[in-house]
Amino acid sequence: MLRHALKSVLMLSALVVVAVAPALAKDKGKVASESPKLVETRQVLHDLWAGHIFWVRNVAYSTRVGDTAAAKVAEENVVKNARAIADAVVPFYGKPAADKLFGLLAGHYGAIKEYLTASYAGSQAGKDAAVNRIKGNATEIASFLSKANPKNWPQETLEGLLYAHGAHHMQQIDAFAAKDYASEARTWEMMKDHMYMIADALAGGLAKQFPKKF
Repeated sequence: MLRHALKSVLMLSALVVVAVAPALAKDKGKVASESPKLVETRQVLHDLWAGHIFWVRNVAYSTRVGDTAAAKVAEENVVKNARAIADAVVPFYGKPAADKLFGLLAGHYGAIKEYLTASYAGSQAGKDAAVNRIKGNATEIASFLSKANPKNWPQETLEGLLYAHGAHHMQQIDAFAAKDYASEARTWEMMKDHMYMIADALAGGLAKQFPKKF
């Protein structure tokens, strides 16, 4: 059941990629010659979102091998990174919106941690509950962002991107649980590319909504 759910989410991700990649590529070509500020913003968001998966991966791996000190440091950096991602919207939507986003990102990590704990304990019921929490949180984040920028961040598109992101986390954790490191390496490449896609979508939406800032 869970494997089928993950497959379905990743298939949805592929459809989202097909739908949004041409538009993102077009935007990239445009900003390369017209908006250095957007290029800079995109790179900042690339680094922040890549930092998210880097530190969550460190939590997952350190926990799997029983290195509690490393897991503690990694988890502290997951929180710092989430705060930095949230604070990136302050110049556009203000501090209250950033605080709300930070809470939602904390919920995302909490759901992933729940899945990690259940996976390493071999609890299918726990994994299933975590999947529902991950998806519910993704919907909350998509709804929050879409309301802030409805024209450029359609909720359905964001949900597809975020569902796929959650599925990548789960796929990575399952690979660690099975000590299938070759599979985890392939998942990491997908996660990284997907993070850049999310960052591109967010940066592009900001530039369109706030053209004077870019």
